[in-house]
Amino acid sequence: MKSYPDQIRLNADESFYIGIFQDHIDQSAWHYHLESELSFITEGSGKRIVGDSVEEFNPGDLIFIGPRIPHVWFAEATRLRQHSGRTLESVYLLFNNDILPQGLTTLPEFIHVNRAIRLSERGVRITGETLNQVSRIMLQLPYLNSMKRLMLFYEILDIIGRSDTFLYLASEDYARSKFKSTNIRIKHIHEFLMKNYREEVNLNEIADIVHMAPASACRFFKSSTGLTIFEYLNKIKIDYACQLLLNTDQNIVDISYDCGFNNLSHFNKQFRKFIGQTPTQFRQLRGQINME
Repeated sequence: MKSYPDQIRLNADESFYIGIFQDHIDQSAWHYHLESELSFITEGSGKRIVGDSVEEFNPGDLIFIGPRIPHVWFAEATRLRQHSGRTLESVYLLFNNDILPQGLTTLPEFIHVNRAIRLSERGVRITGETLNQVSRIMLQLPYLNSMKRLMLFYEILDIIGRSDTFLYLASEDYARSKFKSTNIRIKHIHEFLMKNYREEVNLNEIADIVHMAPASACRFFKSSTGLTIFEYLNKIKIDYACQLLLNTDQNIVDISYDCGFNNLSHFNKQFRKFIGQTPTQFRQLRGQINME
């Protein structure tokens, strides 16, 4: 899958990234990034997971997600577009806090912009007239010059911040439990594992990221989190597996590989370790939930 940029790559006259995303999402990855994301879906349908929220997505959806909220869009196999294979098209905007310096956000004119940023901490689906206003502006942004883009960017956030036509995505409990650490090294390791959980993770590479010897990095991480680096990596994989088991019809073998496990027996062992049940037993919860 061609993904959104890991880091914003700006031109000299830009303060945020605006783009059009067109690609397959049948192989999409559970991920997060350090930037806030505003996405307007123009083509495609399927399911969207944002934190612990699971919803259908369709053309016309407008989603605002803050930094470090894990999310994924994926299409059911029966919905893949046969003529093109493309399953998602969206206009999206990525930005970080550099575009909202403190000297600016303390101005009274930015009270609604600040509210919009607070709303994004749980992720929101924007509806009603706010959806109409923001989507009209977003569809113009790729074709405007830099100053006009910036003014409209602030206008978008102001509109969202004034609105009551939105639905929260992630629950309050999830938002409170979202990964937080004041230690920059732990943050770097967490971010690396979130981006690379499907790959063969190399301990030496992690150690290089935090400028420590491999053994020291392992001891430091466990003393800070209570888990080894690889236990934490498996927790990330199992968290995603739980979402797929409850909310998709993917078979368990495919889910194990989709979550980065290279064999089913290891997946089953790790799943039972963290959840206390087999994947099959856990999936049966979906039927019980649907019957209630």
